[in-house]
Amino acid sequence: MLEPLSFGDQGWGDELLLGALMTLLVAIPTFLLGCVIGTAAATIRQRGHRIASAVVFVYTTFVRGIPELVVVYLIFFGGGQLLGSIAAQLGHPGSYHVGPFLAGLVSLSLISGAYATEVLRGAFKAVDHGQIEAAQAFGWPPASAFLRITAPQLLRIALPGLGNVWLLTLKDTALVSVTGLSELMRAASVATGSTGLPLYFYGAAMGIYLLLSAGSNSIFRALERYTRRGLRAVAAP
Repeated sequence: MLEPLSFGDQGWGDELLLGALMTLLVAIPTFLLGCVIGTAAATIRQRGHRIASAVVFVYTTFVRGIPELVVVYLIFFGGGQLLGSIAAQLGHPGSYHVGPFLAGLVSLSLISGAYATEVLRGAFKAVDHGQIEAAQAFGWPPASAFLRITAPQLLRIALPGLGNVWLLTLKDTALVSVTGLSELMRAASVATGSTGLPLYFYGAAMGIYLLLSAGSNSIFRALERYTRRGLRAVAAP
């Protein structure tokens, strides 16, 4: 019964395990880059610069308004064409392409960054601006005020939403399989094509995704408890 999932030449367990590791190798840096993009974009929206805010608004609206698979195709196929056009203008004509891993990293970072922007923009609005004004009155540099006052509260408020962005990013890694990257979904597809057992291997992939999601939820719940530990003491009678 479990022979197809065994390790070695007789089973596909090692391929699925390596696919799951590749899924994490794509998802983790993608999520972190998305948080960096989201923080920068939300800060721009918060400060209200007209042109920069308009650019961020167009970016988030565009990325969130189209299917994620279209973004992956645009980066994977269109990215090579764009690189070729730029290289031709610089006097280096030729055929260029974006690799599967890089295409997945860039496309999913743009997607997670768009959603993280909206999460962090809402968190920025929830932080009491009076505390920032007080820090400015005491002569704190803006960087110190952000790191010591805004950032801890921002993290506490945004964590639940960022947990959802992480799960979205984790699931979207399955879309990168269309580029040929050997992540979990691609490994399950290859195993299905070789054995003719789609229910078996896609079910195994589903189980692995659920385990990754459950583990992620536990980590984010622990982080939420850690960031709210002071609030419990204040709220206690």
